[in-house]
Amino acid sequence: MARHGGGRGWYGKVVGAALGVTVLAVGASVWTAQADPAGGATPKATASATPGGDIKPVDVSIAHASDAGARGVNITIDDGPDPAWTPQVLDLLREYDVKATFCMTGTQAQAHPDLVKDVVAAGHRLCDHSVSHDTAMDKKSEAYQSKEILDAERMITKASGGVRPMYYRAPGGAFTPYSRKLAASRGMRPLGWNVDTKDFERPGTDAIVATVQRELPNGPTILFHDAGGDRTQTVEALRRVLPWLEEQGYDFGFPVR
Repeated sequence: MARHGGGRGWYGKVVGAALGVTVLAVGASVWTAQADPAGGATPKATASATPGGDIKPVDVSIAHASDAGARGVNITIDDGPDPAWTPQVLDLLREYDVKATFCMTGTQAQAHPDLVKDVVAAGHRLCDHSVSHDTAMDKKSEAYQSKEILDAERMITKASGGVRPMYYRAPGGAFTPYSRKLAASRGMRPLGWNVDTKDFERPGTDAIVATVQRELPNGPTILFHDAGGDRTQTVEALRRVLPWLEEQGYDFGFPVR
């Protein structure tokens, strides 16, 4: 299970300030690793992220499939929003008429609410990616997991102007049966991936594109990033991957819920 643990120091600077606000406010191998059965009692949510909105529980299993069918692909963008890179990603998605799922951290959403609103206005979907992107969340207490998930849900919803995240993606894939049930009880389908482009490691644009082309048979959900450092390679890879996918006869969709 990919953890994306390297080079995360940038989160520490943002999290230190943002958590204070929060406290005050109160490959196929990837598929297998993320498909563990849920167990234990259904957790009870302790926060409401949609003022006056009805929350309908969803399936607790980790989604990989596309609602666009057998030839569907899901573009997912993690760790933002970021003022340098998210607008460039949005421009590319608009150019190729592609809708994507943006997995946002609570700290970044809180810091850049206008970008969250831009994502929503463009017709993309939101995903809760925890408050602080702790890739060891599965080793922490249920109380800690709950706070990371529910606080991020609240922060993203507030930043968006009231639009709730529809998915929950654990940082680095660090799901637990508890976190999956909690997210699902809040109407957020746990979201996995099938193709890890490794763009976070900046292996080169050619390598990112080659990874997509090689690993797409593993499944339809592709992982990119729009924050956490220089994302020039990601932007250039998307500029090549999006038209290639269309030429191969794929349809762009959202992860199933």
